[in-house]
Amino acid sequence: MIALVLLVALAPVRVGSKQFTESVLLGELARQTLEQAGVPAIHRRELGGTRVLWEALLAGQIDVYPEYTGTLTQEILPADARPLDEALRARGLRASAPLGFEDTYAIGVRREAAARLGLRRLSDLARHPELRYGLSSEFLRRGDGWPRLQRVYGLSEAQVTGLQHDLAYRALQEGAIDATDLYSTDAEIRAFDLAVLEDDRRAFPEYRAVFLFRAGLPAEAQRNLARLEGAIDAGAMVAMNARARLDHVTEAQAAAEFLKARLGGAGPASEEGLAGRILRRTAEHLWLVSISLVLAIALAVPLGILAARNGRLAQLVLGASGLIQTIPSLALLVFMIPLLGIGARPAIAALFLYGLLPIVRATHAGLTGIPAELRESAEALGLPPWARLRLVELPMASRAVLSGIQTSAVINVGTATLGALIGAGGYGQPILTGIRLADTGIILEGAVPAAALALLVQWLFDLLGRAIVSKGLR
Repeated sequence: MIALVLLVALAPVRVGSKQFTESVLLGELARQTLEQAGVPAIHRRELGGTRVLWEALLAGQIDVYPEYTGTLTQEILPADARPLDEALRARGLRASAPLGFEDTYAIGVRREAAARLGLRRLSDLARHPELRYGLSSEFLRRGDGWPRLQRVYGLSEAQVTGLQHDLAYRALQEGAIDATDLYSTDAEIRAFDLAVLEDDRRAFPEYRAVFLFRAGLPAEAQRNLARLEGAIDAGAMVAMNARARLDHVTEAQAAAEFLKARLGGAGPASEEGLAGRILRRTAEHLWLVSISLVLAIALAVPLGILAARNGRLAQLVLGASGLIQTIPSLALLVFMIPLLGIGARPAIAALFLYGLLPIVRATHAGLTGIPAELRESAEALGLPPWARLRLVELPMASRAVLSGIQTSAVINVGTATLGALIGAGGYGQPILTGIRLADTGIILEGAVPAAALALLVQWLFDLLGRAIVSKGLR
């Protein structure tokens, strides 16, 4: 029992964050505040949207993450009439006191367009159905987002498209869209001189920032997180967003600067260098690809043999593996979360499923493509079926089988970058961060090694083919 208590006490607090800069910053503030107090903590950053983080918290896969009161009442718990604290306690959760700032939704347009069209309030938008909206995917489907705006203000959906939140600012500046959803603490509002339209009919609720955590979070961790309650005003949050988004410093450094200035923290710590980051992400990426590939080979080769031996099962096996390939990779990753949670396990499971088709099809094609006279010769020698498969058929089909495995491996190297969306790490992490921050250098930090690894894998399989496939079959 004592050992169990010590194990729980020593286990790091798992802090989660959503896929936008402010959430990552708040996650970093939580992690650094805990670590400076001697409480071990890790930050699982950019895990996804609201529902992913909420379900991960309920399932015990993370311990705490930053959330907003309006999101809790309008999106997560809209059908629960109880007070928010009571509704959370019934689910084994708690919420901190507000951190000190509100970050509400808003709609923004270019200032010159607002002046030209007479746009000052959200109700003015109804007079301009020709406006093009670029809205974030979460805002489009949230009950307190676009559906509510349509209902309250009678807006048209004729020219509405989904767009990643951080890319919308660029599209707005370039004139590709006319309006987009904003967070009121976004630094780009001031930097790009955007006009924020008044919510004159109060469509949006109050969005006070809080930390949402599991009731079992150690008391010491709760006490130290409470140091951030009321400590972050709107100006400080805008400044941190600006440091990350406009000055291109890391969220960890921006958070450390705030903690030093406001709470007497230790100040920015030395950060991991480029080589260290690439090596760590390479190890994470190789783990995802290698484990999923080994599992795919272990199942796909026997399935390919079964399909080649039994014509009735061939269509079923090839059809089933082909059907999996048609599922969008992002959707398959999301499907895995309720079953396996977040992190490497759902990513490996999804990559395993995607790796089946090339190997199954190549094994089937290689075995069925063996000339009939060779099969007959093997039978005439009196070889039993297993011996024929092992000594004749698989060596004859080895080139095709290896080609299928090679294709599967190269596909998985690229697809594994999406694993970062659910906390699996790898090369996808800098790609996601670079897209969010509109920083090409960070994107290349993940994209270039991923491309190099795919080429390396292809070259290694070419060498392997020369080593194990007989010269006459090459």
